[in-house]
Amino acid sequence: MEDGYRKKMLLGQDGNALVQLVVINAVLFVILKFIYVVYAVTSSNGDAFYNNIFNWFALPPSLAKLSSRPWTVLTYMFSDDHVFRFIANMGWLWAFGYILQDLTGNRKLVPLYIYGGVAGAAFFILSYTVLPGLHGHTGSPLLAGANPSVIAVAVATTFVAPDYRIFPMINGGIPLWILTVIYVLINFSGITPGDYAAYIANLGSAGLGYLFVFLLRRGFDAGIWMNNFFDWCNDLFNPNRLKKRGSPKDDFYYKVSGTQPYKKIPNITQQRIDEILDKINQQGYRFLTDEEKEILKRAADEEDL
Repeated sequence: MEDGYRKKMLLGQDGNALVQLVVINAVLFVILKFIYVVYAVTSSNGDAFYNNIFNWFALPPSLAKLSSRPWTVLTYMFSDDHVFRFIANMGWLWAFGYILQDLTGNRKLVPLYIYGGVAGAAFFILSYTVLPGLHGHTGSPLLAGANPSVIAVAVATTFVAPDYRIFPMINGGIPLWILTVIYVLINFSGITPGDYAAYIANLGSAGLGYLFVFLLRRGFDAGIWMNNFFDWCNDLFNPNRLKKRGSPKDDFYYKVSGTQPYKKIPNITQQRIDEILDKINQQGYRFLTDEEKEILKRAADEEDL
């Protein structure tokens, strides 16, 4: 039971949020690439895939287009059309996500990933709304890929434990913040030159990662409602679901043996026995409570001894 409540998650363990995120990203990436190959083989128009398929997964910059495809606020953070960018994002997600799970448990990564993506989407659309001149700096104003979500995870992990060290065999280890700085530099250098809205989106997601940890340290977990919703969805399709989830303390101390942790044993006194006998004379034995019957039984056993 104690092992079941440890923070650290094993890679093959059910419900590992890190593995689930990587798998979802990988599956959708493979599906989109498969459709891309089909379009490349069957269509003479090189932009047919992006016009007919990918644009319905990527985030548009304008509120007008967003109103016709609102789901892109979520789907864009799981959709990518660049192989090397996808591999890099999953590698960084694995690195920072593994550390975050080790430090905070398994129920912070998914909410933080989604919050970071939504924050990046909000700043991306806001930048084009407030600064319409950005439309002229890029030919394809779409936001796609896990960059905003991953940078939120990276920043949050760093602020959770800035003194956390990796590769301890190298002169006592490398501080985590150095790895984060390297990642941020690589991430921003990989953005298309002139795509200022993407820069702003990543900065917004980084700020969200810091805000998430800031609130968490003050006792407010912004991911509770999301985890409860995921649990409800999981229980909805699980025929063996529990009617009520108990806390680890209740499960360990009160349910591990299937019995109560203690049993109350009433004291036996002569006055108490006389009161029970009077009650039998007045009302009958069948009106005795279980406690009173137990007292009479114990008194009889003591007399036999």
